[in-house]
Amino acid sequence: MNMLVVYTYPNHKSLNFDFLQSVLKGSKENSHITEVQMLDLYEEEFNPLLVFNEEKRRRDMHTDPAIEKYRQQITWADKLVFIYPIWWGRPPAMLLGYIDQLFASNFAYKDKKGLFPEGLLKGRSVVCVSTMKGPTNYPFLWLNNAHKVLMKRALFNFVGIKKVKFFEFGNMESPKGNQQKKLERIYEYFKMIHN
Repeated sequence: MNMLVVYTYPNHKSLNFDFLQSVLKGSKENSHITEVQMLDLYEEEFNPLLVFNEEKRRRDMHTDPAIEKYRQQITWADKLVFIYPIWWGRPPAMLLGYIDQLFASNFAYKDKKGLFPEGLLKGRSVVCVSTMKGPTNYPFLWLNNAHKVLMKRALFNFVGIKKVKFFEFGNMESPKGNQQKKLERIYEYFKMIHN
């Protein structure tokens, strides 16, 4: 299994970075994972801004040479892992800009007759590891599960990815947040995962 890890947090001295290290450590010890590529969107200085004009049209995003290497990473990967904080009930703008550009028509999906398009990223799976300051149940109870609906239904299912696993860790700025236990849980998950 080839695994692409997309890390979206601007600080390497952070709990999110510790979660990244747990993912990488567990994956390294897993015989089912052949290779891991890691993309740090902030370190990469990925430009999340969409620009459309006479030379750069939305319908051509699937062939944009500026993001070809990122398309190759997604094509290569069997499993996509996203590590990010939940800010204002959703992923950071940096990650959403990556999604806007990479999950484009004629690469991630194609329109066909009928209500829904054909997802072109079938056969892959996704794991989302996210952190938040508020309680773990906040997105479910207060925001009608908006984060999971956005990521699973509106994005991944739309492009053909049906297997989506979420780790939403709340109270991460609290001394009672059980951070070490949650880091260990992620390490153990990636150490044992096989598809």
